[in-house]
Amino acid sequence: MTAIPTTMQAIVAREPGDAGVLTLAIRPVPTPGPGEVLLRVRAAGVNRPDIMQRQGLAKPADGVTDVLGLEACGDVAATGPGVPTALLGQRLMSLLPGGGYAPWCVARVDHSLAVPDGLDDDAAAALPEGLYTVWHNLFELGRLRMGQTVLVHGAAGGIGTLAVRMAYAAGATVIATAGRVDRLPALREMGAARAVCYRDTDFVQACLDATQGRGVDVVLDMVGGDYVQRNLQALAFGGRHVSLSFLQGSVVTLDLLTLMQKQLSLHSSTLRPQSAAEKTRMGQAIARHVLPLLADGRITPRVHASLPLSQAAHAHRMLEAGDVFGKVVLRP
Repeated sequence: MTAIPTTMQAIVAREPGDAGVLTLAIRPVPTPGPGEVLLRVRAAGVNRPDIMQRQGLAKPADGVTDVLGLEACGDVAATGPGVPTALLGQRLMSLLPGGGYAPWCVARVDHSLAVPDGLDDDAAAALPEGLYTVWHNLFELGRLRMGQTVLVHGAAGGIGTLAVRMAYAAGATVIATAGRVDRLPALREMGAARAVCYRDTDFVQACLDATQGRGVDVVLDMVGGDYVQRNLQALAFGGRHVSLSFLQGSVVTLDLLTLMQKQLSLHSSTLRPQSAAEKTRMGQAIARHVLPLLADGRITPRVHASLPLSQAAHAHRMLEAGDVFGKVVLRP
């Protein structure tokens, strides 16, 4: 077992701003509290909420480290009160309140999942934020079921690629949108029955054509803005619209008559403010329903790039430029 130092170099934002404000800073190696473990980080995922924190648009909760990073894969190096020492040395992938952009971080054991043997460190680090987000939004709020059809926007992103694979593994028909034609074949290989470039194809018409005019059962939307009204046109009677983000704006105009006539429902959520108990509940459901599919290879994350921790600013720029197909991870 690696000796645990007292301090470490970790990535923080020295002030709100562009990617250039990210810097390596000296921070104490955290001590696990009740129900927590200390992870020797193997890799950490990069997510858009990290960018929002860097910009000053989202702040960690009181008492949470200023080190960025909401997910990580690592080995248990120490256990806090109430956590069995049998976990020492076990490789976990963990959802974090912060702290992943570092060689050491603490994680709640009930927000952590055992990494299947066939999953490498980069893939494991790319999963927790996406697993919790897709499970809750697509399958709990969106109530997607086998035999139904889902429209996944932003399908080339980290959340989008995982949503395509999870929906396909669940027996749903997937229609995926992306902004580049060269990404469509890979999306079809992931399980999308139809993949369209939104720049040259009307996704509403594509959904109606693919469903013989019926429309899709669920829309997973990350765009917001004027997409929302178009999404409603693409939904079938009784369809569910789930908003994850709003890259084109959070203020939308809706025709309530469309909602009422088609009996549509609108849902949305963000993961970070969820209570610890709610995240524990989600984690238990993911362990039961999704981990077996990760273990046998039916669901795999797409990792676009693995970069050293010192290149965190480059990773953020890649995400902001839309150059990422899947997830970017950082290695200490």
